[in-house]
Amino acid sequence: MTNWKSFLNSDPTEWLLEENNPSVRYFTLRDIFEMPENDHEVKKAKANIMKTGTVPKILAKQEDGGYWGVPDNFYVRGKYKGTSWQLIILAELGADNADKRIRNTCEFMLKNSQDPESGAFSYISGDNGVGDPEKILPCLTANMAWSLIRLGYLDDERVQKALEWLIAHQRFDDEPVELSEREQKIWKRCWGERTCHSIIVKSLKAFSEIPENKRTPEMENCISKCAEHMLNHGIHKRSQPPSEGRFKWLEFGFPLMWNIDALEVLGLLTKLGYKDERMQEAMDIMISKQNGEGKWALENTFNGRFQTSIERKGKESKWITLNALRVLKNYYR
Repeated sequence: MTNWKSFLNSDPTEWLLEENNPSVRYFTLRDIFEMPENDHEVKKAKANIMKTGTVPKILAKQEDGGYWGVPDNFYVRGKYKGTSWQLIILAELGADNADKRIRNTCEFMLKNSQDPESGAFSYISGDNGVGDPEKILPCLTANMAWSLIRLGYLDDERVQKALEWLIAHQRFDDEPVELSEREQKIWKRCWGERTCHSIIVKSLKAFSEIPENKRTPEMENCISKCAEHMLNHGIHKRSQPPSEGRFKWLEFGFPLMWNIDALEVLGLLTKLGYKDERMQEAMDIMISKQNGEGKWALENTFNGRFQTSIERKGKESKWITLNALRVLKNYYR
């Protein structure tokens, strides 16, 4: 078996363990060094996420109701400073779900964005103060489901309902199809001639966050279909023509909001145990992007539109490096 570290130009883990980024330190200890959650250093790093760095900067701008800015502007009119976006970032950074401020944000989105009848999430509230069923977004639903699972809501019936909606409505079409009137209402804001890869990847992300022993057969089937769709496209290639790459997907970013890149797809597939020759081109491109110190750069970012900037574009990125190491470790384990 090939040692995953043999693909590194140099070992960057000491850099990732620096205490100036407690989130990266925590995930490096947990995912790269495989240290248990009850280890003293892991617990210390986890606690520091709420004390130093990006998470406390974001929470310092939170209103008492668990939202940021104007309450109604939690998605479209608040890109990328609104509440839905902050929930995604806080989940990515490993925020403590026991913190009241985090729970308040989760409950705010469940109340104001989720359509209680379908379980899907909407980009605006209706007149009744809950998610407008006519304004549902599949990628928002997947992102909210993932964030809420990450923050301890997996067993909440509202999240389970969102997951059921994703299973029922996820599409995998590569050719133009004629949609029913009902489907047109669901997909009209995000449907082109073919399936939106972003929605497939965000659904895959949500279901991959569920522990294997808690996945239903329907969830496993959806994971399989999502994974196979992306594998059939060589991770980063368009549906038509299939040989043409989505070159923006080869510019790695963090955090990824509605958008995706090849590194995210590789991360999800390798987390789920996939080792497929159709991944190799993207793997080779990922490996080639490291510098002489075994570090990767931040190539794509929404900095300037966040509540607070996260790393610097064009500079060495602890987050991109950590995610690349996760891919290598899982693929070559």
